[in-house]
Amino acid sequence: MTAAQSAFDPYRLFRLEVERVVRLSPSLVRVTFTGPGLGAFRSGGLDQSLSLFLPRPGQAEPELPQADGQDPAGWYAAYRAMPEDTRAVMRSYTAREQRRSPAEELDIDFAVHPDGGPACAWAERAEPGDRVAVLGPTGPDNSGIRFRLPEGAEWVLIWADETALPAAASILESLPAGTRARVWLEAPSSSDQLELKTQADADITWLVREVTEASGAHRTERTVEAVRAASLPEAQPYCWIAGEAGTVKALRRHLVREREFDRRAVTFTGYWRLGASEDALRTEAEAG
Repeated sequence: MTAAQSAFDPYRLFRLEVERVVRLSPSLVRVTFTGPGLGAFRSGGLDQSLSLFLPRPGQAEPELPQADGQDPAGWYAAYRAMPEDTRAVMRSYTAREQRRSPAEELDIDFAVHPDGGPACAWAERAEPGDRVAVLGPTGPDNSGIRFRLPEGAEWVLIWADETALPAAASILESLPAGTRARVWLEAPSSSDQLELKTQADADITWLVREVTEASGAHRTERTVEAVRAASLPEAQPYCWIAGEAGTVKALRRHLVREREFDRRAVTFTGYWRLGASEDALRTEAEAG
């Protein structure tokens, strides 16, 4: 099945393969993909999300229903109806970067750790030629982008853990020169502190867990305390927070209730939740 055969506009299913793999840090692996039809993929940058489908162990490529003539709801129902040990593993990721020249390429950065799930394990052993599928946008302005900087915002607040670091890095690259930004980035180790490019006037603080865990406080408490202790501008903010759902929820509560920020100025996304797999979260969401 090619991208052109998908009936999902403004999204399409792209069959891709690994071009190269680069270890960015102990906890971050960048996988670059290529494939026919990738030119139709239209990442809007920022925190552009996509659905990544991975093969099960022993499979050469992900097992998925045919998309021909299917509407998105029907296709997804057919996917869910497949045997769990056969159907492709589906995970949500950020399109870190897309390049048109000299070749059509798409980068996805994977946060990896020793007790990670199937996507983490796949990224650790990925090599050129490995095949995947991506359900991604065909238009740059799409519902997979959550970061929407309002015209009246006078400064930006960002918090992300390592799972949201690719999105945060892309957002920082997009900020206009001179934009004031206060940024907290959580990472497992000091070796995971990447050099990030931005033209913004960004004050970046790394919350390194191998250091902050010495306090004995829970990771959510450590994050909220770090932001609570900061002196922030009195001007109109725009906040983007993403990562572990419990921490995101607590941080949003701090910003809206304690800081009294307008809740409409706080964009928040739980990328994952402690103690729950993405499959479990999807099942929970589908159950209402």
